[in-house]
Amino acid sequence: MDLSLPPVSPVPSPYGGFSRHGVSYALRTGFRPLLLDLHVPAGEGPFPVVVWLHGGAFREGDRRYLPDTLRPGSVFEALVAAGVAVATVDYRLSGEAVFPAQLDDVTAALRYLRRYADELGLDVDRLGVWGESAGATLGALAALTTDAVSAAVCWYPPTDLTSLGHHGPDSPLTQLLGGSPSELPAAAAQASPLRQVTSAAPPFLLVHGVQDEQVPFAQSEALHGRLLAAGARSALVPVEGAGHCFTGYPDVPGLVADGVAFLAAELAPRPAA
Repeated sequence: MDLSLPPVSPVPSPYGGFSRHGVSYALRTGFRPLLLDLHVPAGEGPFPVVVWLHGGAFREGDRRYLPDTLRPGSVFEALVAAGVAVATVDYRLSGEAVFPAQLDDVTAALRYLRRYADELGLDVDRLGVWGESAGATLGALAALTTDAVSAAVCWYPPTDLTSLGHHGPDSPLTQLLGGSPSELPAAAAQASPLRQVTSAAPPFLLVHGVQDEQVPFAQSEALHGRLLAAGARSALVPVEGAGHCFTGYPDVPGLVADGVAFLAAELAPRPAA
């Protein structure tokens, strides 16, 4: 069982409703406390919740900050405005621990939200994940390897680490795995969402810049095809003219709105049978 601390007291949120900042969702011996921030809409809950996972090539990044191509806080603000709570989660970086530590941290955050759902005002039977780049890989893995996730939005995710390349000693993948994907094929497969797809996968929305030079568009194409072949629901949105983090694309706010709409629809209450 993960060691953790009870939720901190809520304070007014800049996004509307209330926030809890710096919640220690996992305390791992020898590592820094792992933190999340939770932003919950005002009004009567419980609310569906989305876990946001930052990118940064598995070796940098921060739960509080979005890519430079987005207005600060815009994803969190849009989710709260749609009546969806959002938990922004830090995880151990590759300089701290090798995979699967990062996925272990994400699943620990999901367990934390379930454990304290009543106190936090959350309906964790309606839980989604939304990640970008490395965070999208971790979100996809959580969606595919646990039964906790009801929907996933993945922005430009690495989905097959073996075919991605970047196998040199200084590459993000080598640092993540503790060796190159070619040297550690089993670990690379475990860290690749493409290799984890089953018919039990939740609905996916994959959004990827066609001109992405860091993570090729083919990475999302491959996962989309594998999901459909397994009988799961998947939508693939090619973003023409966009590089990594949607650089060069004029309507990134529109992509945020699409992600919020997808999650709000998938996490909406279901009619009683």
